[in-house]
Amino acid sequence: MGLFDALFRSSSILGIAEETLEFALESSEAAHPDEYMGFLRGTEADRLGLDRDGLVITDILVIPGTESNSVSATVKTSQIPNDVKALGSVHSHPNGVISPSSADLETFGRGSVHIIIGAPYRRSDWEAFDSGGEPTRLNVIDVELPETEDFFDFTQADIDDELR
Repeated sequence: MGLFDALFRSSSILGIAEETLEFALESSEAAHPDEYMGFLRGTEADRLGLDRDGLVITDILVIPGTESNSVSATVKTSQIPNDVKALGSVHSHPNGVISPSSADLETFGRGSVHIIIGAPYRRSDWEAFDSGGEPTRLNVIDVELPETEDFFDFTQADIDDELR
């Protein structure tokens, strides 16, 4: 496993924050007719006031230089930050098909959950998949999201701990 793969955590994912899902749906619709692409980040459940162990998807990173059209989105991997809270990916299918393409499956190895959102981008127009492309359950959790300044709230010691 390379450093890039090590940055995608395998801790238990409890679900996605409702506000984060809404952001992904709205961003997908705004990008239409092009694909939308981002990377999922998580926050420890106890930091969100939940009395459970695990992570909740709370953020979506949009990578500078991402190129998209109506059938694909390409991310320049050199632009992806070394992010110890990365969990997987989210992208849209403007054609409305909510299943992974062969190109999607090639990228699903990085991270443990991948979300596909299909047109017309309603609350029911998304599904989560595991790294093998199989549908997986992803709960929508109503939590208050952390403040945005918490985004870079980690130290070198935190990074070292995650990589061990």
